[in-house]
Amino acid sequence: MELLETIKIRDGKIYNIEYHNKRLNRSRLELFNIDKEIDLKDYITPPIEDGTFRCRVIYREDILSIDYIPYKRREFKSFRIVESEIDYRYKYANRDKLNRLKDKYYKYSDIIIEKYGLLTDTSIANIAFFDGTKWITPKNPLLRGTIREKLIDNNKIIKKDIKSDNLKHFSHFALMNAMIGFQITKNITIHIDKKERICL
Repeated sequence: MELLETIKIRDGKIYNIEYHNKRLNRSRLELFNIDKEIDLKDYITPPIEDGTFRCRVIYREDILSIDYIPYKRREFKSFRIVESEIDYRYKYANRDKLNRLKDKYYKYSDIIIEKYGLLTDTSIANIAFFDGTKWITPKNPLLRGTIREKLIDNNKIIKKDIKSDNLKHFSHFALMNAMIGFQITKNITIHIDKKERICL
């Protein structure tokens, strides 16, 4: 079982490395019982050219490979809520189950996975909704993303159970992951089912 960290590098700067280290070392301890911590700064050599890169770290007990891939930002306009009991509590390098689930709904920019009646994440990002006073993120995401963890620690977002029925009470929607940070996504449509949809 190989695991993955995706780390943003822009113009030679490594972003949010502290939280990537925390997740990597927590995963190594919980899955492989390895308590000797790794500091990713000792392994990453940022590309010398300017621009944004996706640093892809594959690991198990130790670091297996590191790649630097030029990054191009995606546009998101439509989402479909999809029920699934998929397990992605660790950031596995093998995303086949997630990709197959997303591919069933190729007409949409991405899916929002509903698990046991509660919203969790999209296939690639944590999510948050604005209720007029505060940003709320699902209490139990598929994956505890590094940006999500940082914003929770800094009291920028709060954790709460969110059902699809709650969507009509929100005014804004945001995506969060290592590459896009906290991105408020405007003029999007969330399709709850074939008949019902919410525009934010």
